[in-house]
Amino acid sequence: MSAAKSSTATATTATADRPQGPPSGAYVGRFAPTPSGALHLGSLYAAVASYLDARAHRGRWLLRIEDLDRPREVAGSAAGIVRTLQEFGFQWDGEVVRQRDRSELYAAALNSLQARGLTFECSCSRLQLEDESRYPGTCRGQPHAAGVPTATRLRVEAGRIQFGDRIQGAYRQDLNGAVGDVILKRRDQIYAYLLAVVVDDAEQGVTHVVRGADLLDNTPRQIYLQQCLGLGLPQYAHVPVLTEPDDAKLAKSRRSVHLDAQRALPQLLSVFSLLGLAPPSSLKGSTVADAWDWAIAHWDIQRVPKRLNMRLVD
Repeated sequence: MSAAKSSTATATTATADRPQGPPSGAYVGRFAPTPSGALHLGSLYAAVASYLDARAHRGRWLLRIEDLDRPREVAGSAAGIVRTLQEFGFQWDGEVVRQRDRSELYAAALNSLQARGLTFECSCSRLQLEDESRYPGTCRGQPHAAGVPTATRLRVEAGRIQFGDRIQGAYRQDLNGAVGDVILKRRDQIYAYLLAVVVDDAEQGVTHVVRGADLLDNTPRQIYLQQCLGLGLPQYAHVPVLTEPDDAKLAKSRRSVHLDAQRALPQLLSVFSLLGLAPPSSLKGSTVADAWDWAIAHWDIQRVPKRLNMRLVD
């Protein structure tokens, strides 16, 4: 596995400095949607931020479909996501990667952790843990119930994870105190998002991750696992999450803003504005390609707001 060495880390504490920008050709970014439905305005917002940051640094931009959780996948949505990105003018580098084809990589990483005694099997169900604010370590010694399917958990030791987010600033978390031992492989034998995303980012040489702030508190878990696997840390940047009028995340499963290929240009210009850019009125009569060229030339991640006070309306 290849990995970016852009941050330093100790066994239990990580610190990632805020970069001034990578040298030409060194940047590798990615967009990794889950095929549980069509892309909406919120997902477009995150994709645009990731794409602009990569292209402004003359870097590569990868597309990865995170489809490990097959029960949640909506038939045809992966193809729909790819088609929508094409209609909105995104151009990715290399083949589209699908997690369902990468189980051998996840198994190898998990085996290496198991061989070093860093994992344990847990028989606890969600129902048994529903009243717990964090995993209490019930099965750290051995599964408390015999003859039932088990999940594989990573042993999370005491210590604070800290990193510098390029948008949100300094972020720190006592991972053990906040969540406890985290799942790497579920009881249904599906590899967890945590393991897959860390392995994929390293194997693909991702140096910069730009994504929604709903994953900000998940990042310390990824950093801890990167440390355990001996991987370098990407630089992270978390854009604010677009919200509905009731403050809920703009979600695929609820009322959302439909992406319309016939309105690709005005929808892109709206997203550019939300990201701190100020598109001139002349762009309204331009092509999608011209709009992308303008946005790439004017991109400045320091202008992205930490939070969005606006509320989407019907």
